[in-house]
Parts: sequence; structure tokens; C-alpha cells
Amino acid sequence: MTNKTPKFTDKRYADITGRTILYAVLLIMALYYLIPLALMITTSFRSMDEIRLSQLIAWPETWTAEAWRLAWNEAQIGARSERGLKPYFINSILMVVPAVTISTIFGALNGYVLSFWKFKGANLFFGLLLFGCFLPFQAILLPQAMVLGKLGISGSIVGLVFTHVVYGVAFTTLFFRNYYVTLPGELIKAAQLDGAGFWRIFWRIILPLSTPILVVSVIWQFTQIWNDFLFGVAFSDPSSQPVTVGLNNLVNSSTGERRYNVDMAGAIIAALPTLAVYVIAGKYFVRGLTAGSVKG
Repeated sequence: MTNKTPKFTDKRYADITGRTILYAVLLIMALYYLIPLALMITTSFRSMDEIRLSQLIAWPETWTAEAWRLAWNEAQIGARSERGLKPYFINSILMVVPAVTISTIFGALNGYVLSFWKFKGANLFFGLLLFGCFLPFQAILLPQAMVLGKLGISGSIVGLVFTHVVYGVAFTTLFFRNYYVTLPGELIKAAQLDGAGFWRIFWRIILPLSTPILVVSVIWQFTQIWNDFLFGVAFSDPSSQPVTVGLNNLVNSSTGERRYNVDMAGAIIAALPTLAVYVIAGKYFVRGLTAGSVKG
């Protein structure tokens, strides 16, 4: 009897080599993005005395959360009082929740109509709506400011919600319309034969099938609105400014030497919601983007 040993073929060797190179590249890219975050976290837990006496980039000798307290709460710096991120953070929540909800609902309805209840000029309407996806923020600052002023909601959270809904509905409509056209039209026809109308079909049939694209729309809008700075600084007053503007105020309001630990803690606080959203629901975002890529 002869012992047959499996041959280490060139193809198998190439597969292992390719996989190893791929993992190495992914590891390098992950470290490239994670190392700055790790440095921010460690710096935020160091005292300024320790930062002054040693290098800016170093492991904390003594861990302290004082910088986080100063970044979050109002603090007395010398003879002046400095606002923390807490009121700005609350403003962002009050702005993001309704803006994401309303723009997602409008996007779902628009996509539903443009996919199953087409009217004369629907394609032209969709094309004009998509034009809003390519408009830069700067192009609508002046006309939007005039509209908000005439509506009497300039400098308020309501005005910011209105602005983000108007700007975001083009994107949400694109998401839902491209997803709905992959759904079989026979569902709508069968429901109509059973006597179901516009709203019943939407709530009972279309919306339950929309979970993947709903996740995409919510994550996209949440990220865009939470991270926005330009609209926040242009259309708000000190009582309605979002957290991105608050972070800018925190970093640039210090007189004298910089408080790097407070700046780093503030940046992490401002980024925590979007970071948490992607960590928790990131895989659903990818699934939702690819859910309507193949019609079946």
C-alpha cells in the first residue's frame, strides 16, 4: 500500500497567499484609523500638568475623568464661565430625532408613489428631485435663510429641522425609490383587486417590506444631520446651536494655553452617537444598501 499525501497545489498556495495579503492590508487600514482614536481617548484621561511635563502622545500615568467633566458641564475658567457640551448635545438630539423621522417618512412616501403610483411627469419630477442631491450646502444658504426668516423660524431648532428635512428628502427618496422598484408589482395589483387603497397598501404591504432600506435611511440621515456644522452655525442662535458648533466653541474659546485633554474629550463626546450607531447597526446598513441591488 502506498500512502497518498495531499498535494500542496499552486492554486491553494495562491489562495492562502492572497488571503494573507488581504488580511494584512485590512489590519493596516484598521490600525491607521484606530490609532488616532486611541490617542484621543488616552489624552482625554490625562491631566494638563501631565501633558505639559511629558509628551502630548503618551500613556496616562494617572487616569482622571476631569477633562470629561469640563467638556460636558459648564466650567469656571479664571474669571469667565465656559459652557460645556451638554446643552448643545441636547439641542442636537431635539433636532436629529424629528428631522430623521420626517425625512424618512417623506422619502418612503415619495419612493412608493414614484414606483407604484406613477403620474404624468413622474420621471421628470424624480430627476428634478435628484438634482437636490448634488446641490452643495453653500448654494442654498442665502435662499434658505430668506425662507426661514419669512416663516419666522430662523435661529430655532424648528428651523434646523425644517432645513435638514428639505435637504435630506432628496436622498431618502432616492433610497426608497430604488429599493421599491425591485419589489414585484404583482403585490400591488393583487392588493388592489382585494379592494386595498393607497394608504392600506403602503402600511400593510410596502412598509413591512421596507426594513432594510429604512435602516439605511435612518443611519444615513442621522449621520449627516448629527455631523453637520454649516447649517448649524448659519441657521441657529446661541440657544439652539447643535453639538458640532458647541465643540467648535469649546475648542476655540480657551484663552492662553490649549487644554488638549478637554478638547479630545469633547470631540469624543460629540462623535459617540454616530460611532454607536455604526457599531450597533453598521452591518444592517451594508445589507440595506445591497438589498435592492438585484431584482427578484
